[in-house]
Amino acid sequence: MKHPVDVHVGKRVRHRRWMVGMTQQQLAEKVGIKFQQIQKYETGMNRVSASRLWDISDALDVPVAYFFEGLRETVEEEVSANTTVPGDLLADKEALELIRSYYSIPENQRRRLFDLARVLSDAA
Repeated sequence: MKHPVDVHVGKRVRHRRWMVGMTQQQLAEKVGIKFQQIQKYETGMNRVSASRLWDISDALDVPVAYFFEGLRETVEEEVSANTTVPGDLLADKEALELIRSYYSIPENQRRRLFDLARVLSDAA
């Protein structure tokens, strides 16, 4: 059975890898393992050891703590039966592509786009 922490860390690895435009193969080569192992980490099938997480954080240029950000909220959402949890945005390729595109827009234009999206979502 997959542990929620392993699943969360794996999703964060996948998200960061995708945001920097790196393939599983490229990350695996930087870390010195096979890409299938990266797949297993990203799905939470295999637990990432501390030393491997250190190597992954170095390859993806983030602190190790990055992989645990939002973990408490994720676990609390799973525990709370009264909480309606939206679909997993990190698993949605279209949402990730939208986020990557959004952050490639200059900040002043990005703010205006954000305001427009907020108005459109309120209108719906």
